[in-house]
Amino acid sequence: MSTRHDGYDPGGEDDLTTLRVAQFLAHPPAKVWRALTEPELLAQWLMPGDFRLEVGHRYTMTTLPRPNTDFSGTVQAEVLAYETERMLSVRWRDVSAGPGNSTGSDADWTITWTLEPEGRGTRLFLVHEGFDPDDPAQRMAHKIMGQGWRSSVMRGLERVLAQM
Repeated sequence: MSTRHDGYDPGGEDDLTTLRVAQFLAHPPAKVWRALTEPELLAQWLMPGDFRLEVGHRYTMTTLPRPNTDFSGTVQAEVLAYETERMLSVRWRDVSAGPGNSTGSDADWTITWTLEPEGRGTRLFLVHEGFDPDDPAQRMAHKIMGQGWRSSVMRGLERVLAQM
């Protein structure tokens, strides 16, 4: 199977640098878009933060730290690009990352959500890029986040959509 125009490669499960998730949601793209871009809704299924839909906007999100992956629990994020109701791309960096910093991950990831209408719902694609396969903590993060995106995060998103 070939890679699509948005970078989603359904056959890329063995790629240690990238996670790919596809999920059908029984809600129209406009509703899914709201859940991806309205801060009060984002906080209910992903992480609380001061998100604003504006290219270049930098914001912070917080969650529980994960010492086994060198994750501090605080994500510094930036909106890289978006197309309303179609695509949202953001950069995530661990706030503790940086040269010479022995506490905190050197994670510098790009998360891209792509929405495609499908019947009466939406096919949501997630591409999470930038894992360093040579870093044991990032390999662990890849494994944990792959499971998390596919299970608890998508379930949380579906729960929020059902309540909207």
